[in-house]
Amino acid sequence: MSAHAPRSIDEYLKQLRAALEGQDPALIQDALYDAEEYLRAEVAAHPDKSEADVLELIASTYGAPDEVAAAYRDTEAKVRAALKTPVPAAANASGWKRFFGVYLDPRAYTSIFYMLLALATGILYFTIVVTGLSLSFGFAILIIGIPFFLAFIGITRVIALGEGRLLEAVTGERMPRRPVHPGPPAGWLTRIGEMLGDARTWTTLLYMLLMLPLGIVYFTVTVTGLAVGLAFTSLPFLVLARWLGWDADATFSDDVHIGGWALSEHSMISALILGVLGVLIVTLLMHAARAIGRGHAHLAKALLVVPGA
Repeated sequence: MSAHAPRSIDEYLKQLRAALEGQDPALIQDALYDAEEYLRAEVAAHPDKSEADVLELIASTYGAPDEVAAAYRDTEAKVRAALKTPVPAAANASGWKRFFGVYLDPRAYTSIFYMLLALATGILYFTIVVTGLSLSFGFAILIIGIPFFLAFIGITRVIALGEGRLLEAVTGERMPRRPVHPGPPAGWLTRIGEMLGDARTWTTLLYMLLMLPLGIVYFTVTVTGLAVGLAFTSLPFLVLARWLGWDADATFSDDVHIGGWALSEHSMISALILGVLGVLIVTLLMHAARAIGRGHAHLAKALLVVPGA
């Protein structure tokens, strides 16, 4: 090994983190997890050797920290290029073409789906956190208190990992694909101390609590925008159906009431105006959903991913 070669797992991880400086925190978290998982497994498989000897033994197979970092950077670039969503032609246009080009962007549709789903996930996350914290405090004086708290925090981290994968699929924002490695085996009290001192424990719980009010807002905005926009958009077709005599069904036999006034069969101009307004509302909702999706992904990354891993 060279003079600067790591002689312990912790030193190896520090050098790997330094070699990946400036990269996406999610990538750093994945690289550190893979490295620590492999190194600790190798050390455990050679109990008769020291960490320094094991690191020297596997230096040619796993690679030095700078070599591993270079491999991760190259792989990440290839994966990003392969998974990159094609940019719609309208995205490079200007004016109205770019405004309505949002309908060609799949991220707008996936963001709307996420905003509708956020209410259900928000209720679920909020319930898990409130129940878990309440029971953790209640069981604190019992022998099951410590394992229950560890299990509760473990569940929240699994949920955070799943939430990150969902957000990456919806928005394209890079999120961790592996959790943070728990480190070497330790006693329960040590684990409790590490979790209580880990800022990510509390930021993860904060994110899960925030998902309820955010989910309510996202769901309300989406449902209201779609309901009003699609209702207005359909008005010209309803009036046209009357003009063509397709109002025999009771559905079209009465006046359509909008905002307290009746849209009669003689109000085609008004219906067209509202129809255009409906299209604009839906289009603006698509733009807003895409922007909200990106903003929410950045919020999740700030709270769920270890800063600098």
